[in-house]
Amino acid sequence: MTAVVKKRILTGDRPTGPLHLGHLAGSLQNRVKLQATYDCFFIIADYQVLTDHIKETDTIENNIIEILLDWLSVGMDPVKSTFFIQSRVPEIADLTMYFSMLVTLSRLQRNPTVKDEIKQSGLHHISYGFLGYPISQAADILIVRANLVPVGDDNLPHVEQTREIARTFNGLFGEVLPVPEALVGDVARLPGLDGQKMSKSLGNAIYLKDTPVEIRTKIMSAITDPSRIKATDAGHPDICNIYQYHAAFNQSQLSDIEKSCRQGKIGCVACKQIAAEQIISCLRPIQAKRAYYQDKITFLKDIVEEGNRKTSCEGKKTMSLVREAMHFDYQKIFCS
Repeated sequence: MTAVVKKRILTGDRPTGPLHLGHLAGSLQNRVKLQATYDCFFIIADYQVLTDHIKETDTIENNIIEILLDWLSVGMDPVKSTFFIQSRVPEIADLTMYFSMLVTLSRLQRNPTVKDEIKQSGLHHISYGFLGYPISQAADILIVRANLVPVGDDNLPHVEQTREIARTFNGLFGEVLPVPEALVGDVARLPGLDGQKMSKSLGNAIYLKDTPVEIRTKIMSAITDPSRIKATDAGHPDICNIYQYHAAFNQSQLSDIEKSCRQGKIGCVACKQIAAEQIISCLRPIQAKRAYYQDKITFLKDIVEEGNRKTSCEGKKTMSLVREAMHFDYQKIFCS
């Protein structure tokens, strides 16, 4: 009987700090499900931190540990999946150089996600690395020959850039690389405490490791329905951040919360208190698991070293295919 070959997935996070509720609702819970069905490679994209945090490199190692703890705490499993660090797989940088010859400057400048991130960065001078990081992302994906990339709508342009690079390469040198598909799941996009996208850089996030006191304090500071003055006023859940938190973490009470809000039977303070306690309850097992791994640095080191080794092995296979297709393997010079 022929063994079923699982399709391969590549996704991950930048080590700019601990992960938050937006990550949990938007991607982490989905990753736990995906690893049961797919061959998952999860990347800690440390090179990408250099694009906008070049002066904060002393924080990256600790942030990598934070990411690993968060991944393990939510149920991502290094036995089922591969955890690796981008900069520790040299074949990625190698493939990035080849891919950089296939993309024009104007194409990179048209990428809407890059445009938005340049605006949000506040940087006055944009480096080549910042503008070209979608090429590096393409190398992350294709170095393991991934078939699928889980993303939100805002990152679809990056996947399309990768697809273009794969098609361009295959058109020039033969069918070597897969053309990966975006895997857009039906997941919640959680707003931050101020109503903007939840983000570490905007300081509007609730972190997975936040204490109950921190969670209650943050929730009570959150913006709610701006048209509501008194607790007895009719509310509008569809424009309220707190209602989105109920939708993500309090499904059992969601319809009652919505009805009571619209009828002015529950005030924003009471609604926030319920949301805070529900979030605390949801995070309790996650934080217990995080505490278990907190001091197991040797275990964290072992799983990333094994993941780096496995990814590098896949990378060597990919680079062999790429160099052979491009006649960059120089067999007359390097043959034994």
